[in-house]
Amino acid sequence: MQPVYTYDHIHLRTRDPQATIEFYVKMFDAKRVEFVQSNGIPRVDLDLNGLTIFIAEVAAGAVMPAAPDKPYIGLDHLGLRVDDVDAATAELKRRGALVVKEPVTIRPGIRIAFIQGPDNVRIELLQRTVIEVGAAAGR
Repeated sequence: MQPVYTYDHIHLRTRDPQATIEFYVKMFDAKRVEFVQSNGIPRVDLDLNGLTIFIAEVAAGAVMPAAPDKPYIGLDHLGLRVDDVDAATAELKRRGALVVKEPVTIRPGIRIAFIQGPDNVRIELLQRTVIEVGAAAGR
C-alpha cells in the first residue's frame, strides 16, 4: 500500500515567541489554539484558517543560525493563497506589515507579493486566477 501524505504543520523557532505570535495574529487573524510542552520546551500552536503553525522559543544562549535575507537552498518562504493580492497587500500594509515585493503578475493567472515576517521569514501572497484557454491564446 502506498503511503498518503497530507499537510500537517509548519514549525517556527524564534528568540521572541510573543512577538512572532502577535505578528501572525495581527497580520493574518491567526487564532491561538493551545499552549503545549514539547520535550519540555514551551510551544504555542496557532491556526491560520486551517494552516497550523507551531511557534517555539529558542533559548537566549542557544547557538543557532538566523535565516538568510535572500533566497537560499532549502525552505525559501511560506505561501498563502488570497482571492485578491492587491487588497490583501493593502490590508497588511494598513496593519503594519513590511512589504518587500509589491503585487506583480508573474505569468497569466498568477499574481504575487511578499511581506517580511519575524526572524526573516518571507511570506508570499499568491492569487491564482483561472484563465480560459482561448483567452490565454489571445482568441
